Amino acid sequence: MANLTSKELSALEDQIGQEQLMAKKFQAMSGMCSNQQIKQCLTDHANKHQQHFNTLMTFLQ
Repeated sequence: MANLTSKELSALEDQIGQEQLMAKKFQAMSGMCSNQQIKQCLTDHANKHQQHFNTLMTFLQ
């Protein structure tokens, strides 16, 4: 794990939580959508936020 200050660690944890929440919300919205173009767009956004989440998690390893 990188040497992070407590302020940096707190900000990182907040951002990780936000990215996880956005991924879940976009995935849920995609599941409720019947229009295939909108569904794909929402799924793409969910995947992008999941990638951000995964990248941020690497800072904690």
